Amino acid sequence: MKTQQELQQLDLDSGTLAQFTGTEKHYRISRRHLLTDGTKHLAEKAACFWMMDAVASHLSEIGTGDWFVLVRVSVTEGRAVMVYEDGNDHELARQEIPYTDFPLDAITLYACWDTVHWVIMLPSEY
Repeated sequence: MKTQQELQQLDLDSGTLAQFTGTEKHYRISRRHLLTDGTKHLAEKAACFWMMDAVASHLSEIGTGDWFVLVRVSVTEGRAVMVYEDGNDHELARQEIPYTDFPLDAITLYACWDTVHWVIMLPSEY
């Protein structure tokens, strides 16, 4: 894992990520999946577009029966686990990533269905 100073240099420290509130623009990653300013920043700075693709893939499988999905990502010893929940601790899906160099030890993302797209965002952008 990176030190707090290294995360600050990458613009990935908690203070920087918390500054994303709302979004000015959406960025399309597929026909039905959009990133916000915050998740685009995260994907670019942490080189984790793979994570956004994984989220989009699972959202497509989960479907739109629920309009909200919470994604918890935890990293331990270069391996990640992505857990998709309904926001009430009910697990919808789980994916294990055998190798990652993702610099944070954990991150939570939200995804909301807007009747046309899944919008993937940081919690501070909700």
